[in-house]
Amino acid sequence: MLSKEIQNKVQNLWDRLWSAGFSNPISAIEQISYLLFMKRLENFKPSVEDKYKWSKYSKLKNDKELVVSVKDVFWFIKTELSMENEPFAQAMSNASFDIDNPSLLRNAIEFIDSIYEDIENEIKNKNQHFHDIQGDVYEHLLKHTSEAGKNGQFRTPRHIIHMMSALLDPDLDGKILDLASGSGGFLVGAYQYLITKYSNSVKLDDDGLMKGTDGRKLTKSQRKKLEEETFYGFDIDRTMVRIGVMNLMMHGISKPHIEYLDSLSTAYEKWEADRLNVTLDLKDKKSLANPALQGQFKYIMANPPFTGKIDSPGVSENLNRIYPPVYEDKEETMRKKQTVQSELLFLERMVYMLEEGGRAAVIVPEGVLFNSGKAYKDVREILMTDCNLDGVISMPSGVFQPYTGVKTSILLFTKHKWKNGSDKPQNIEVWFYGMDSDGYTLDANRKRLKESPLPTVIEHWKNRQKENQLDRKLTHFSIPFNEIKDNGFELNFNLYKDFVYEPQEFESSEKILKKIIELELGINQGLEELRNL
Repeated sequence: MLSKEIQNKVQNLWDRLWSAGFSNPISAIEQISYLLFMKRLENFKPSVEDKYKWSKYSKLKNDKELVVSVKDVFWFIKTELSMENEPFAQAMSNASFDIDNPSLLRNAIEFIDSIYEDIENEIKNKNQHFHDIQGDVYEHLLKHTSEAGKNGQFRTPRHIIHMMSALLDPDLDGKILDLASGSGGFLVGAYQYLITKYSNSVKLDDDGLMKGTDGRKLTKSQRKKLEEETFYGFDIDRTMVRIGVMNLMMHGISKPHIEYLDSLSTAYEKWEADRLNVTLDLKDKKSLANPALQGQFKYIMANPPFTGKIDSPGVSENLNRIYPPVYEDKEETMRKKQTVQSELLFLERMVYMLEEGGRAAVIVPEGVLFNSGKAYKDVREILMTDCNLDGVISMPSGVFQPYTGVKTSILLFTKHKWKNGSDKPQNIEVWFYGMDSDGYTLDANRKRLKESPLPTVIEHWKNRQKENQLDRKLTHFSIPFNEIKDNGFELNFNLYKDFVYEPQEFESSEKILKKIIELELGINQGLEELRNL
């Protein structure tokens, strides 16, 4: 939890940028991210020339010299440093530094220096970890960007991410992916969960969830793997790629692998081919279907955009099971244009990306669970044939307020240990859970409640094999595969829940009528007194 002093300084920095014309919060956080990286530069690259060191140029008194020096540092990062495979520098390939006003630049530098002084004091006085506080600062900055964007893009609440991390329970045995990573919140959540998992000292956070910060159980090789080889993300917005990389680095992940690419297009296959040194012909469907390119990730966490529609010619040929391609000529040289629902394609892509035995936790709009359209039914069937659909957690409407009132659910599934495209039904029952609350009010204010139900959800999930799952009157129960199949693979919690009618006792009509008459007499008497006045 950040101190009030730090929170106020972050707010003042935002206010200063706003008053200077940076009214778009995404643009503002992008410029702040550049300055934060410039400040960190001499710490992780001590050999850098003095003219590129924050401790030198930030103290310049001449306004013109200050602006020119910062621009030079920015250019150095974009060119020379990006050639050294530094993640954030590489993500800055087409970036521009837009703070030209000397007064604004100097103010921003002063605020950032002051914030870091407070961070150092927090470390000394409260024995906290640097990356933990620094990450909280960036998270606090990101709160100002929490506005619904185009195509349904908005930040997933932090407490929901932490709950999903505990439900997925990732470890250091494989790569963790968010295929529509945005600001990197899910990857940060997974990282914090792993740090907690390998910490000696653990406490409860404000949402009642376990939180550790020391990670002292990690060996040297494990920590290197965690910080440099574990976290991957893709996004189609270059600005969000830069913000996501900075978010992960501020939390202590030294080499996040977040790429600017459309994970639903053949750009993903090309990226994997380059990474694995596999020869790939983008015009050859057999080459694109190379099995070596799929099954690269052990864990996937995501809340992909779910209000967008995509034209099928831009979609990878490997995503053709829920929307089979239609060609305009016999030679199959041109794919016919179709409108494709993005949320369904993301689910199919996740199945493609997971390794055998890999697990996913993903947020989907409620319509995915019960829509009777063929593509919707097909994707639900894929989740129960190519995978074991382990759980469906129905969240209350309002979780994403004030940005959208769309009701959502969390799907948890594990990819089968048999060939992709299998029609063999899953061999476990599907666990359902209905959340009445997420620990916050479900209106636009989203105020924290006294009780947090998230630990209870996690506890029931972990104990689902031991507890009674036959009573459908409870908030949690299990449903066999065949029953779900007979219902068109519908996964709506309310379809399977047994609702108990509790009769209400009301006063008799005579008593209610008597009270109404008494009220009317009182009103008439009051009106008569007013007339006399």
